Amino acid sequence: MHSRYVLQPHAANPPTEGIQIDAAAAALPGGDLRLEYRLRGPLERLRLPPPAPPRATDGLWRHTCFEAFVGTADGAAYREFNFSPSGCWAAYGFSDARRRDAFAASGDCPVAARTGADTLLVTATIPAAWLPAWGEWQVGLSAVVEMTDGRLGYWALHHPPGAPDLHAADGRRLIVARASDPEVRQ
Repeated sequence: MHSRYVLQPHAANPPTEGIQIDAAAAALPGGDLRLEYRLRGPLERLRLPPPAPPRATDGLWRHTCFEAFVGTADGAAYREFNFSPSGCWAAYGFSDARRRDAFAASGDCPVAARTGADTLLVTATIPAAWLPAWGEWQVGLSAVVEMTDGRLGYWALHHPPGAPDLHAADGRRLIVARASDPEVRQ
């Protein structure tokens, strides 16, 4: 992984003293996209899902999960990927803002999680076949963090004005070159 990017909490988040989240993204030879999320802070204040067999699972965003929104500059279509610390994942396609399309992910998306005393590290590799096949990727990296009392906090590279909206095109600010040039730049 090259550069790491700090995710910002949304202004409406519950108190998140001591929590920091950063992420990295890199295109791999063959066209896969490798993501790494690192959450630091008092993990005992967070509700983390227990380990589960890796599988596609809807509704991960209702609890602690890490997300990537991937589109291109030449269109409104994008893909949403959710990665749970449990090892479960979800993949969705959209033709426009929150307008689901017929995209169906086939196969698996490897997700791994490790925890330490005050660190949660989640890595995922999105298969090339699930990603837009055209142009440079515009990526929005984000996280949903559930506190032990059930309140949700939203973290992203950039939050547009208003209520939390991790789907907003304005949030996809990280440019990732395709595998022929795996450098990540912002």
